[in-house]
Amino acid sequence: MTDTLLNHRSIRKYKQDPIPNTILNYILEAGTRASTTGNMQLYSIIVTTDEEMKEKLSPCHFNQPMVKEAPVTLTFCADFNRFNLWCEQRKAEPGYDNFLSFFTAAIDALLVAQNVCVAAEDAGLGICYLGTTTYMAGKIIEILDLPQGVIPVTTVTLGYPDEWPELTDRLPLEAVVHREKYQDYSETDIDEHYKEKELMATYQAFIKEHEKETLAQVFTDIRYKKEDNILFSKSLLDILGKQGFMYHP
Repeated sequence: MTDTLLNHRSIRKYKQDPIPNTILNYILEAGTRASTTGNMQLYSIIVTTDEEMKEKLSPCHFNQPMVKEAPVTLTFCADFNRFNLWCEQRKAEPGYDNFLSFFTAAIDALLVAQNVCVAAEDAGLGICYLGTTTYMAGKIIEILDLPQGVIPVTTVTLGYPDEWPELTDRLPLEAVVHREKYQDYSETDIDEHYKEKELMATYQAFIKEHEKETLAQVFTDIRYKKEDNILFSKSLLDILGKQGFMYHP
């Protein structure tokens, strides 16, 4: 298992071999063994294998090819709907129509997603995490018929790898681990932690391609722009309200 965790790769090309139900169900069950707030299991997993449904979901993920090409696409949702219904049917009054409850359910969903990813890779499958889910949450809600109390938080494609890319870079451990208390970063620390990343040929090519001076500018000006962050933030807040998570007394 240690080797699996240390050798994670994002797989974007998949063989068309189907995933046997026994393996898929094992992976999903492994997901449900993840830690969960109060043992409430405030999540749902939407399993998409139908080609027509993949076609509908693809634009929600900016038409990245693996959404349609992977045998399975998994959408992980923060889900208080099921728990609310259980409460109501057992003469209990749920009070989960607020942002804290959404955040709690989102954490549950992400823990499950990570368990699924580790179990999948351990079973010889490849995965790719898609960070586009919250950008297009409203459209995904419509396509997947998600009721109030349910919001998609992440998506993972799943299948047998048809590529084996190099490991992606990671910051050194000392850049992300703090002992006892948070230790803020000096300019020297930042230079040291990001030096190896900035010198990599791949990132140097990004800088040249986008005619920027630094790699940081590629992130702030091209990949994750402020105006896009604001736009998608407003959209997500609106969706949280529509799905019943923004109650104000």
